[in-house]
Amino acid sequence: MERTARAASTPTPEPLPAGDVAALLDGVPRQRGPVAAPAPKTPHTALHLPFPRPLTWRVRPWRLLPTPTGTPVTFTYTAILALTSLFASWASPRLLDAVYQDSSTDVAHLLRTPVFVLLASALWIAGGLLSPYALAFVLVLTALERRIGGARAILVFLTGHVLATLATEVPVGLAVLVGHLPDTSLHRLDYGISFGVAASIGALSGLLAPRLRWPLLALVGYSLVTDLIAFQDPMTNWGHLISLAIGTGLWPVVRRWRRERVQDLAAGVVPVAP
Repeated sequence: MERTARAASTPTPEPLPAGDVAALLDGVPRQRGPVAAPAPKTPHTALHLPFPRPLTWRVRPWRLLPTPTGTPVTFTYTAILALTSLFASWASPRLLDAVYQDSSTDVAHLLRTPVFVLLASALWIAGGLLSPYALAFVLVLTALERRIGGARAILVFLTGHVLATLATEVPVGLAVLVGHLPDTSLHRLDYGISFGVAASIGALSGLLAPRLRWPLLALVGYSLVTDLIAFQDPMTNWGHLISLAIGTGLWPVVRRWRRERVQDLAAGVVPVAP
């Protein structure tokens, strides 16, 4: 009876204001709703790329040129070519002719010192720094190194340089052997970077979007065929076409190298070039 009496004598509490009720409800656990499904991963986010945006490159004109940190191989090679071109500009004609002869990949030198002349001939620019192949070398090798790495870019360059040289000089040696050409053809002056550049253009085109790939190949191919029709230097002109075909034949290889480089960039194995 005491408990009942006390309960009956307890005054009825007044209702809380609306603001206090809202404050009390904030501490009540809410029911869980349906869990939202995670957003599907794109191929780039699945790789956890260290870029602000997945492989979205802004247009930066300075990336067209080689730099010591971004493209060290192309930068070093370009510096060497600049030095040899300056030497060719200031050296006496007699000295320059002797150096060119020693660096020539003619049949006679290929039989005696093949490795030396194949490397030495790629240290000179026929026509000097103002040659179209000089500008093409800088732009194409820079773009190729940024996509597949410096060592692989030089490997593409040397593949075109060596194979196109052999493809043009071996027939000359055979023609002299059977008597179709005079013995002086064995000492035909042959040097320069044009074969390697043409092969690099062919390889780079396989890494470009179709809207850029086919116009580039059409423009370069038309220029090389026009030179061949002019018949001023048919062996060299055939070498340019052969090296361009060698570069396009490397599409499966360079595309695989490109995928591997993207994965290395994503994993942080290779630092992002500035």
